[in-house]
Amino acid sequence: MSLDSSHHPDCADAPSPPDAADDRLKFSGDNTFQRELRRRVEADFRLRSCRQRDSAAMWCKTTLILTTFALAYVALVFWAASWWQGLLLAVLLGVATAGIGFNIMHDGGHQAYSERRWVNKLMALTLDLVGGSSYIWQWKHARFHHTWVNVAGHDSDIDLGVLARLSPEQPRRPWHRWQHIYLWPLYGVTAIRWHLYGDFRDMLTGTIGERPFKRPRGGDLAGFVLGKLAFFTLAFGLPLLLHSPGAVLLYYGVTAAVAGILLALVFQLAHVVEEAAFPLPDAGGRRLDTPWAIHQMQTTVDFARGNRALSWLIGGLNFQIEHHLFPRISHVHYPAVARVVEQACREFGVPYREHSSFAAGIASHYRWLRRLGLPVAARAVAATPTAEPLLHD
Repeated sequence: MSLDSSHHPDCADAPSPPDAADDRLKFSGDNTFQRELRRRVEADFRLRSCRQRDSAAMWCKTTLILTTFALAYVALVFWAASWWQGLLLAVLLGVATAGIGFNIMHDGGHQAYSERRWVNKLMALTLDLVGGSSYIWQWKHARFHHTWVNVAGHDSDIDLGVLARLSPEQPRRPWHRWQHIYLWPLYGVTAIRWHLYGDFRDMLTGTIGERPFKRPRGGDLAGFVLGKLAFFTLAFGLPLLLHSPGAVLLYYGVTAAVAGILLALVFQLAHVVEEAAFPLPDAGGRRLDTPWAIHQMQTTVDFARGNRALSWLIGGLNFQIEHHLFPRISHVHYPAVARVVEQACREFGVPYREHSSFAAGIASHYRWLRRLGLPVAARAVAATPTAEPLLHD
């Protein structure tokens, strides 16, 4: 699937627009770089005699993550005999929950897991098992975020409301002066808000951030309801039959906080850092002055590409550039795709931004939060939102 010709033609991996009436912001410019990227990546897969999806490594990884999740849950609910055992198991369950999101549902939701649509759908539904809605995620992340990355008012992933200022185009509040301090623990509430409020709010209002979306009907609506019932049964119903409400809330909170922090940080390190641009549409608010692929390069930053353990745990999402350019390629192939993309960037003179380590990405995110929270700096940043970011190692 691809967007219309004013977006990013010839890119089979690009997300589809919501619908013709809702697709107001378009891209412009020469798509030569994008077409050449696609040609080179496809040639590389042919050379390596490798399929872009249906990877045996991914099936093994899925089995391991789901087994870990199931064992941690059973041990926490039925076997834990002391508070410290419960705490360790809740942390492990939180890591496994994030692992499901990063790896299994993410590939499935992007049609990157398999050539078979039903397999992708099944894998995407694992998000419903752990408290989210795969239907709403498809709109919020795969469509809105992946199309209009870091564009205020279009990418709801950078909208935390009055809580924080992540983009120069968002209004500054007095308390944002300390957002580089208070946001870190609040990232732990990300999953809890998602479980208990976010999806329900989106369903009731028919909007995600500032953008309308089609509420689910038929099978999609049934999937939403059954998914929520399954999650609340696992998270609260079954545990409350065996444990006190206080204990259930405590270990739910720990599990959700661990998952929330991991999920939030991986996203922030890819887009909400000093090196990422926050482009503005033209005066009419209907067009960006860059081609789609260049927009992805400008707004996305890789991190810790050499850390194989981290890459395995977070589903290759430290290769965010590659993921945004080719979301329908399984993440197990991102390191190979990155070599092709980086070489093409050198030849076309397109900046390729990365942090050499996870810590460097954290530091850059911290500095960006602090910068946007300062009154004087906030005005300066807002005046030049598309200025070329510095490259950091």
